[in-house]
Amino acid sequence: MAQSDISGPHFRSPHNVTLLGAGDCDAATLAQCLALAPVLVAADGGASRALAADHMPQAVFGDFDSIDAAAKAAIPADRLFPSADQETTDFEKSLAAIAAPLILATGFLGARVDHQLAAFNAIARSRAQCILVGAQDVCFHAQCGRDYLLPSTPGERVSLFPMQQVRGQSDGLRWPIAGLTFAPAGRIGTSNMATGPMVRLAFEGGGMIVVMPRHRLADLVGALGG
Repeated sequence: MAQSDISGPHFRSPHNVTLLGAGDCDAATLAQCLALAPVLVAADGGASRALAADHMPQAVFGDFDSIDAAAKAAIPADRLFPSADQETTDFEKSLAAIAAPLILATGFLGARVDHQLAAFNAIARSRAQCILVGAQDVCFHAQCGRDYLLPSTPGERVSLFPMQQVRGQSDGLRWPIAGLTFAPAGRIGTSNMATGPMVRLAFEGGGMIVVMPRHRLADLVGALGG
């Protein structure tokens, strides 16, 4: 078992990665993620969930306070990367450790609001392109200087929530965002909606979380280049 401070990528993959956490994730969600991102990595207790679903993770990251002893014994020692760091979450540790075209993170959205807020914070600060996958929603951080072309249908929800002050441009939204300044304790953009088959978004800075319906997961993987 390697001891690491997870200061840089420890796991590199030319393929998309599914990152499994210990939170809510049913079998259908995991199967869909693995179909789009076939390399499985776990965050701490997500390793126990992976084994219970008959999947062997290629690597496990975290402080190892929630992975059970049976799971640790079943996974090859060279795939285990524990960290004693208590300043970051297991999700943050995992994002920092993985280098891949795209990460689909499931098991990080669900019952606990504080965990969800921590996950949004993590993807907003990470350099990794990551899609959070929940039962109802898919969420990603729109990185600065990149145009996002998102397939949609008229009336479909495209919610925007800023993690810091940010401005941007849009095409195809019922309520355009040009000229607006968004902030967590100021203007937000939840419950916006598409007007046609495509939405274009671009932001002048980082910090905007984009939330769309779960059925758009495969489309987002394509749009984000995974």
